[in-house]
Amino acid sequence: MPRGKAVTHADLAPSRGRTHLGSKTGAALVVLMILCGLLSFILCLVAEATRSQVTWESNTNSSEEGGSGDYECVYSGSGKMPLLSAASAFLILAMAMVVEHTYLLIAISKLPPSSPAFAASTLTWHAAFFFVSTWISFAVGEILLLIGLSVESGHLRNWARPRPSCLVIREGLFCAAGVFALATVFLAAGLYLTALRAEKAFREQEIARQEMLEASALYASPPQSPPPRIAAVDREDPATGDGHQGQQHPAFGFHSVFSKFSDVV
Repeated sequence: MPRGKAVTHADLAPSRGRTHLGSKTGAALVVLMILCGLLSFILCLVAEATRSQVTWESNTNSSEEGGSGDYECVYSGSGKMPLLSAASAFLILAMAMVVEHTYLLIAISKLPPSSPAFAASTLTWHAAFFFVSTWISFAVGEILLLIGLSVESGHLRNWARPRPSCLVIREGLFCAAGVFALATVFLAAGLYLTALRAEKAFREQEIARQEMLEASALYASPPQSPPPRIAAVDREDPATGDGHQGQQHPAFGFHSVFSKFSDVV
């Protein structure tokens, strides 16, 4: 007969769904978010390399009229390429943050109320650090990209026409936005791993506490007395009827002995 397999607490625990922190969906979303951050960084580098620049030219009309020869600026390009790159990086980073944090909120909301997600005492300081740093880095990166978008979209038309003043982006603005984008996704991944570690520690504590309760309940219960057992003894006369047959009454035995003694006398 085949031996049965022992049942453990892991077998009795419910299977993890797609919205749990330790599921494959969560790991896939973290990897996808990191890839989105890398793509945003590359797009920021493209925007930095193709950003519009300004060249100053002398105003020939004012020079002919006897003026001081004012200078006018001319853009080097229309700014469509850096505008598209920066806009794509902005949207990709925003979508990655929204999807990741929405998944975290759904996964945390499905945990029991006594879990670390709802108990402030179990949240560690590094989890709060990751959360605050993620949103600060995300906000700074998005603001830098918005500044670049607003400047590059100002000369889409008639960009080759000389102007008395021109707005340009300082060198390194898009690169800084890309660095903040990378920092955002890695900090968000750290936040996810911190929440996953806290959930794992809580589940282990719950399993240990349940085992302790079961052991204490087992040792606290009084021992049960064994059931009564009737065993047959060798050379014992079987009891039949009312149980008095086969046994001699002590009064009759004493009378017979006294009669024998009186005859001898």
